[in-house]
Amino acid sequence: MFKARVSPRWSALLSLLFALACGLAVANIYYAQPLLGQLAQEFGVPPATIGYIIAVVQLFYAFGLILIVPLGDLMNRRRLILLQLLGIALALAFVGFAQDYAGLLAGLAAVGLMAVVTQVLVNFASALAPTTERGKAVGVVTGGVVIGILLARFFAGAISELADWRAVYLTSSGLTLLVALILVVMLPQDDSGKPGLSYNQLLRSMLKLFVQEKLLRIRAAFAFFIFTAFGMLWTPLSLPLSEAPLSLSPSLIGAFGLAGAAGAIGAARAGKWADRGMGNRATGIALVLLLVSWLPISMLHHSLLLLIAGILLLDFAVQVVHVTNQSLLFAALPEARGRLTGAYMVFYSIGSAAGAILSTWAYAAYGWSGVCWIGAMVSAGGCLLWVWTRVSKKALFGEEA
Repeated sequence: MFKARVSPRWSALLSLLFALACGLAVANIYYAQPLLGQLAQEFGVPPATIGYIIAVVQLFYAFGLILIVPLGDLMNRRRLILLQLLGIALALAFVGFAQDYAGLLAGLAAVGLMAVVTQVLVNFASALAPTTERGKAVGVVTGGVVIGILLARFFAGAISELADWRAVYLTSSGLTLLVALILVVMLPQDDSGKPGLSYNQLLRSMLKLFVQEKLLRIRAAFAFFIFTAFGMLWTPLSLPLSEAPLSLSPSLIGAFGLAGAAGAIGAARAGKWADRGMGNRATGIALVLLLVSWLPISMLHHSLLLLIAGILLLDFAVQVVHVTNQSLLFAALPEARGRLTGAYMVFYSIGSAAGAILSTWAYAAYGWSGVCWIGAMVSAGGCLLWVWTRVSKKALFGEEA
């Protein structure tokens, strides 16, 4: 294996490289969203349960957060990152050649399990960046994650229209291998100290952190609400857009991800707000914007411009809360970044899976208006939690968040 040729010191180039790697890795678990119609048709899956494809990926992503991400506190993160990228590439190739529904789900489960490399990269970036720039670094790298999530839809739609859905996964497999080769050369060595814990002790300590740290419990709850809302929008969106009277092509449906990517530009700014002690205020404002976003989103059948405005608003709000959450957690307990991330991001995955299942069920039963009503209720739940933590010093989730 080649030696890294860059200094461990943080730089703008390294920041962009981490953001690129995160974006490509996390995109792999979202390619299925604009392809749900094609997958349902090829594998004979009923529309009301097609969301289980997304849920499987997210649930195995949660397993990876619990079982793999904490390893970043125990072993060399550089080696861990490279091994995971190779694992994703192999899993993507398996998906691309899947011949039945069970094989498809197995491959996607493996993709979800290995895709937690994004969180190892975020942790590594937080460790490398100077203390005064940690929030900014987390914002830039996490911005790459969100942009990767949203551009995944455009990429998948365009490639599937040019070829088919299998080409999406096979192309991504090759790109992931390429990124892994670049990182072999560019990733700095991991010289941070490791706790003297065994793997079992590490897992137990993650649960202990959740029990002991009020900040972690509150921010994990926020993550559940925002990513349930996120999944409520993006999982079923391709269904009404592909049906009459709109009947949009896969590439046009995927292009809506570009609007979401534009909303993610708030990532770096949210990190700066957290660095300046404005994390709580930013969280409250963003949660209100999340709730408001469902009004223009509900106008999908009346105006695609209003839909785009709603997407911009929702993705901006989600990103602000997510970056603020991570910035505050990393600043509070820098020595436990891997375990904190694992415990926190489990709620991201559970929320995303819940949003996928709820939204496809709601769409089959009540149409797009049903999706929007439930999404708005979930968003209102996040707002109420924020108010509760602000006005009640003895709330169940703790005091200040």
